[in-house]
Amino acid sequence: MAAEDRLRTYRGKRDFGRTREPSGQAPAAGGDRPRFVVQIHDARRMHFDFRLQVDDVLKSWSVPKGPSGDPADKRLAVPTEDHPLEYEDFEGTIPKGEYGGGTVIVWDRGTYEPLSHDRRGRPVDFAESLERGHATFRLHGTKLHGEYALTRFRGGSDEEDAWLLVRKGPARSAGHGTPDPRRARSVRTGRTLAQAAADAGQG
Repeated sequence: MAAEDRLRTYRGKRDFGRTREPSGQAPAAGGDRPRFVVQIHDARRMHFDFRLQVDDVLKSWSVPKGPSGDPADKRLAVPTEDHPLEYEDFEGTIPKGEYGGGTVIVWDRGTYEPLSHDRRGRPVDFAESLERGHATFRLHGTKLHGEYALTRFRGGSDEEDAWLLVRKGPARSAGHGTPDPRRARSVRTGRTLAQAAADAGQG
């Protein structure tokens, strides 16, 4: 499926005459490895948005408590619509009344390595792994490092998909867990949510 088709839901929910979010028209920068980004979104409910580049879009999940470096933490991750690759850089305030209205900062970003294999140890296409409901990958970010897994534990024609995001392997050292989102700072600009909102004339 082409990016134009994958982004139909994303574009249909937004008025780009009001929001500064990218429309997905501009070509994204290439790279040897696929990208990931984690954004903190102070909308109606505070949450983290976890996004993985898969082909020409960012597959996205809303993670209420954010990703954790502790393998004992199983974080709920609810799929949302595919986002354009340019969304990796988006930071600012979505106007009140628009879909997702509230302030967004880029908490972490970097590259990732797909690690999914079949039972015989052969690499499996990452998009196919997600379609089947289980994918493993290694993050190389500023704050997040190491192996993680996304596993669908609920979903079907008559119910909403729900996944778990879990850190694999040994726990990260203290200081690498999920932060207080209101104190967390952007890896892109160094701003907190309050500072980003104030810069947008909302604070």
